[in-house]
Amino acid sequence: MPIKLHPAIDNGFKKGSKTFSGGTLKCHCTSDPVTVEISGQVVHNHACGCTKCWKPKGAIFSIVAVVPHSAVKVKTGAKKLKVVDENALIQRHACTSCGVHMYGPVKRKDHAFNGLDFIHVELSDDKGWQEPQFAAFVSSVIESGVAPSEMKSIRKRFETLGLAYYDCLSPALMDALATQAAKNAGVKPRK
Repeated sequence: MPIKLHPAIDNGFKKGSKTFSGGTLKCHCTSDPVTVEISGQVVHNHACGCTKCWKPKGAIFSIVAVVPHSAVKVKTGAKKLKVVDENALIQRHACTSCGVHMYGPVKRKDHAFNGLDFIHVELSDDKGWQEPQFAAFVSSVIESGVAPSEMKSIRKRFETLGLAYYDCLSPALMDALATQAAKNAGVKPRK
């Protein structure tokens, strides 16, 4: 039996729609849920093994993507939201009742991800969200209790699902971070 990574990818996944225009995320509360409207499609949707991202019960990885901060609007339950870690780069806003992370803006002007919000599209019943593109911080699942001996099976499972996996972010995102770091340091690109 294949190793279980996350319910949204364990049995494969559908390709998203290029014309998808957004949807509504809803926390897990059965009454008075927090709802967040997302206007537009996400980018860089991926499985994440870090220990900071919210994961549904039993999942080893989260599934997380980004949208511009301007595309995120809390519709209901704003009073129930609290930032999980004020010192973190991603200011994850979680429901204080059920614990689900609804959105996480990056607000550091000198960071490549400034102006982006991290969201979990699995919290939406709307269809058409971008499918996962890759897996990031794969080795980090060891920090959450996964046995190192399971890593070979986990990487093989990502291969079977057709997802490239990295022990950092994808090359495009690492390039964006390095580009911003060079800019911050005043390094001029060679021509």
